[in-house]
Amino acid sequence: MSSRALNWLLPTALAVLLLGLWQAWTTLAAVPSYLVPSPWLIAQTLVQDWDLLSAAWVVTVQITVMAFVCAVILGSLLAFIMVQSRWLEAALLPYAILLQVTPIVAIAPLVIIWVKDPTQALVICATVVALFPIVSNTTVGLRSVHPGLQDYFRLQGASRWQTLWRLRLPSALPFMLAGWRISGGLALIGAVVAEFVAGTGGTQAGLAYQILQAGYQLNIPRLFAALTLITATGLIVYLVLSALTRWSLSGWHESERREP
Repeated sequence: MSSRALNWLLPTALAVLLLGLWQAWTTLAAVPSYLVPSPWLIAQTLVQDWDLLSAAWVVTVQITVMAFVCAVILGSLLAFIMVQSRWLEAALLPYAILLQVTPIVAIAPLVIIWVKDPTQALVICATVVALFPIVSNTTVGLRSVHPGLQDYFRLQGASRWQTLWRLRLPSALPFMLAGWRISGGLALIGAVVAEFVAGTGGTQAGLAYQILQAGYQLNIPRLFAALTLITATGLIVYLVLSALTRWSLSGWHESERREP
């Protein structure tokens, strides 16, 4: 059996086993659904409440995608600026670290007060959470250039733009894509946490708001159904970015070489 098939078969088999044990435990022990619902009840709730949960899921996905795109653009630009000079990197990197270590729950209320539009406020909060891995990985990648190749470009009289486009970017691409995979999940986490703090409702309510409402109403099956959608979204984000990495690096980078 190929390694690719095993990579799909083993996690799937483990998930089926764990779900089966979960279902058996809740059934045999007669666990109340308001404490721990069974997987079957969660699936039924997901189908019954699909209209409500799907609309909330679309809102959460939109915020996640917008935050991820903003983080990629801002993080890449900041990294490109920092690699131009060690002085610029020394001046800007501490502020990028400051954004990383500042809890989003501490600054989200301020952002929500300052920004009138709830969607924009949530996107800003999620962008802050997802920004640092892109800045850090892209900076390291742009710095990780083979000295011999860099000297060759200099001897050939390559301009700064030519060196960046033809040497630094290809060398940095594996690092950049690794940062994207991390930031994709962080953008989702930032969107959910920011909405928990904001507590926005109405037509712009995402999955976090549905979780809060389900908790207040003791509708635990719906709470677990919303959590399932969040987990599935995070998995989809990671798989999409992993596929992008394989497509971009396969055939020329050693990290994506096929084993014989």
